[in-house]
Amino acid sequence: MDVGKLVLIAATPTLLGAAVVYAPRWCAFLAEIWPERAGRTPEPFGPPIQQLAADLRRLLRLHRDLSASAHLAMRAHRLWAVEAAIGVRAIEAAKALDVPHREPDMPGALTRGELSGLLRDLAAAGMVLPENVGPFVGDGRY
Repeated sequence: MDVGKLVLIAATPTLLGAAVVYAPRWCAFLAEIWPERAGRTPEPFGPPIQQLAADLRRLLRLHRDLSASAHLAMRAHRLWAVEAAIGVRAIEAAKALDVPHREPDMPGALTRGELSGLLRDLAAAGMVLPENVGPFVGDGRY
């Protein structure tokens, strides 16, 4: 009988400490498996597809204009920046439309061929883009 009291006295602080340490994990687990409320609507992953398409069209127009008008020294840097932005938006659009694509290590670090192919795949998936895209700069980014 004294042994039972001794075990209870020794085990109580340990059990209370475990409850304090593991209670947040248990609550998080229960929150994950608890059914969603019926009135909630799912949140979108990123920007609306219309905005992505408009941004891509604007960036492609800017790329075309820069290719035709800028001085050679300034053109390469600006074109690289615009192509990186096009790559980021194209990947976001590919995710939104479930178009298969390669996920680059750095945002916007697609090769010329990958970027052209991704834009063609987006157009084939129904996104309205300009017909002739590129040529993209060849500055050794791949």
